Amino acid sequence: MTQLKDQINRVISFEKAPKRIVSLVPSQTELLCDLGLESSIVGLTKFCVHPVKIKSKATVVGGTKQLDVEKIKALNPDVILCNKEENTKEIVEACESVCMVHVSDIFTLNDSLQLIKQYGYLFNVEEKALQICNEIEWQYKDFECFVQNKKQLKVVYFIWKNPWMVAANNTFINYLLTLNNFDNYYKSQHRYPEINLEVKPEIDLVMLSSEPYPFKEKHKKDLEAFYPNAEIVLVDGEMFSWYGSRLTKAFAYFKALRLNLC
Repeated sequence: MTQLKDQINRVISFEKAPKRIVSLVPSQTELLCDLGLESSIVGLTKFCVHPVKIKSKATVVGGTKQLDVEKIKALNPDVILCNKEENTKEIVEACESVCMVHVSDIFTLNDSLQLIKQYGYLFNVEEKALQICNEIEWQYKDFECFVQNKKQLKVVYFIWKNPWMVAANNTFINYLLTLNNFDNYYKSQHRYPEINLEVKPEIDLVMLSSEPYPFKEKHKKDLEAFYPNAEIVLVDGEMFSWYGSRLTKAFAYFKALRLNLC
């Protein structure tokens, strides 16, 4: 018998290690593959794009907020993997009518490391999970030394346009901004607020994320008048919002970002 508490303290148990997995979170799909579990994934979302061609190897059951429960049932999964932010409470409850559901809840690096270790235990890939965790911890310690003497910058991190939305407090993005020694201008607000564009000369850096809104070079001009003293850059949203094994690459990306700033 395998038993554990997921990250919202729900007890889940299995007679044996789950073999048929439905993943409803893109970053967790990537983690499963990096744990060597790609062949066990029978269902995923249309947003699960890493690794390349993963959607051609499993059934797409919908998005992260809307899915086809009947299609999931037909896959006869042993476990469905969700996330508190990515998936709604209603989705989790619907999935519980199918089979056991594991729910992650990620706000910090330690939360991510805990999730990786839970998957290692749950799917009998503990050695590989430990390797990934060790790599992330090493990369973070190296980056921590790199960034400690870097100037703190006042930043705004945009995730959407029309309406304009930013990453604020109680998000994994805000946590990673803090690790980068970036001071989030909207850290006093909650989650992902809509904002009105106003002239803010005190901002040092405006970050336009590649997801969920696909900001491009042309969008920089929309913001130049409102942030006259800021450098405006496009950033890889996956590096700032995907957890799990993506963190083995994120800190090298953050280091390069800092070095490329004017």
